[in-house]
Amino acid sequence: MLDVPPPASISRRRLIGGSAAVAAAGLFVGALAAPSAAQAAADGYGLRIVDRNENGGRLQYYRFATDAIEWDPGVNVLLPDGYHTSGKRYPVLYLLHGGNADFRTFHLQDNIIGLTAGREVIVVMPDASTGWYCNPVSSFVGPRNWETFHIAQLLPWVDANFRTFAEYNGRAVAGFSMGGFGALKYAAKYYGHFCSVSSHSGPASLRRDFGLVVHWANATSAALDLGGGTVYGIPLWDEARVSADDPVQRIPSFQNKRIFLAAGTSPDPINWFDTVNETQVLAGQREFRAALARAGIAHEWREVPGGHFFRHDLFVQDLNGMLGRLRRAG
Repeated sequence: MLDVPPPASISRRRLIGGSAAVAAAGLFVGALAAPSAAQAAADGYGLRIVDRNENGGRLQYYRFATDAIEWDPGVNVLLPDGYHTSGKRYPVLYLLHGGNADFRTFHLQDNIIGLTAGREVIVVMPDASTGWYCNPVSSFVGPRNWETFHIAQLLPWVDANFRTFAEYNGRAVAGFSMGGFGALKYAAKYYGHFCSVSSHSGPASLRRDFGLVVHWANATSAALDLGGGTVYGIPLWDEARVSADDPVQRIPSFQNKRIFLAAGTSPDPINWFDTVNETQVLAGQREFRAALARAGIAHEWREVPGGHFFRHDLFVQDLNGMLGRLRRAG
């Protein structure tokens, strides 16, 4: 299957993995209607394609120049079987990777092609570095506005270039670890975009334990994405940003959505990274679930043995639920 290494022209860039206010940053220059199978993707919405691999198979690769990100982020778009000849429109799953990963992770490590075989859904897997799906308070390496890239640019670009349902019931968002947090955040902040949200071992509470997740987000983004800058600010947080991004503080925004949460109950006691991550994830998801229950908001959850890793069996269960909630291809 397609494995696209970073082009030589961007070898200096790391591929380790606020509101979006620039929805009109670039005007789409292609046809307004969704393209036919024979049409190549076009620039638009502030995105200029600088590298691509479009083919007759399922996995398509694109890399964009965008003012939102200093380096050119990549995206894999996984099409359903038969897309090129069916003429159908399809629902879309935005699948978000964890920290210290990139847009290829679900393909190279998690067999996303096999996990979605025979399923009528388009899966979009974008780069996010270790930027926590945010527009940061500060960056010392140029723009790293991941939220703007994903929501204001990539989402409308996908709807313009593929046969999608560009509506609430046509989109789901899910992710692992940092991406699980990103999924919850995007679903709440951009309510009308996603009818289903799933967090696989993703933090769901930013302020618990004296803001441990905020401190972790600041530290990891500073080291791996922002050249010493931070997502939420140091030494003082941007409190409004924290509140806007915190799933526990956005409970009403999860009304009328399908919600799926998964966490491990027995992280490896010898592996401090595994223990710290999944212990905090589990506690935060329990807090979030309790808040959902108090508000009378239905949700699915799984607590299973193990630590901080992406569970393929739970993703398949989750995918079944997503497809039950999303508008059917046709």
